[in-house]
Amino acid sequence: MASEDAPEKKKRKPNPALMKPVQPDEVLAKIVGSTPIPRSEITKKLWDYIKARDLQDPKVKTNIRADDNLKAVFGGKAVVTMFEMTKLVSAHIKA
Repeated sequence: MASEDAPEKKKRKPNPALMKPVQPDEVLAKIVGSTPIPRSEITKKLWDYIKARDLQDPKVKTNIRADDNLKAVFGGKAVVTMFEMTKLVSAHIKA
């Protein structure tokens, strides 16, 4: 049962670190562009790239199959999980 006195849920504030523009290195720039953009936009552009090229594993949706550009970002790995991807992409960002 919901209580009448329950406090309202506070809206989540965006993390300012995610909004600050960062500089992709040359390897990542082949996918997301070379201008400084927020991390959130880098993630969005990566997913747009992955979906446009049908690189998400159809059986295991959390796996990303790398093409040549993504292999360079993923340190030569042919397949990474979407969770690994975040860590591997961070190595190609200059704050």
